[in-house]
Amino acid sequence: MGKLIIFSAPSGAGKTTIVRHLLSKYADKLAFSISATTRERRGAEVDGSDYYFISKEEFLHKVAKHEFIEFEEVYSGTFYGTLKSEVERIWAEGKHVIFDIDVVGGLRLKSKFPEEALAIFVNPPSLDVLKERLRGRGTDSEEKLKERFAKAEHELSYADKFDVVLDNFDLETAKADAEKLVLDFIK
Repeated sequence: MGKLIIFSAPSGAGKTTIVRHLLSKYADKLAFSISATTRERRGAEVDGSDYYFISKEEFLHKVAKHEFIEFEEVYSGTFYGTLKSEVERIWAEGKHVIFDIDVVGGLRLKSKFPEEALAIFVNPPSLDVLKERLRGRGTDSEEKLKERFAKAEHELSYADKFDVVLDNFDLETAKADAEKLVLDFIK
């Protein structure tokens, strides 16, 4: 059985950028856990690569059949989850699983795999910087942004529940720190 490396943070903290960096540098050791979601695709997202985009009905059917390790209704009517089959697929390849996942989902994974998982909270420079990044994406309505901002404020309070808090005040430093954390954990 491989290990699980969990990167969690509020939207806009930089976790996706850090995870992509690690995947490109350590493709022989790490593979990305693709989450299932009921939300609509954004921009150039690809089904089966960025997410498994499924209907709410299909998602709830999979919940009823216990096909998820963890799942959550992250925003009203929008579900995200980690399929058991996804983790099993990566372990069968002889790799460690890396997650880019919301804070609650990250803590759920850690609780189910206390010894096999490293839970890393990516800490943004400030809530104001986070808000600027989310606005800069141009993907959400003002109403959706307000929902994301409120969620981000709440999620920041969970940082101390993670194994490690990785400060992302400077991206290159954060990437180097993430490399060290991950390599130390999987050796």
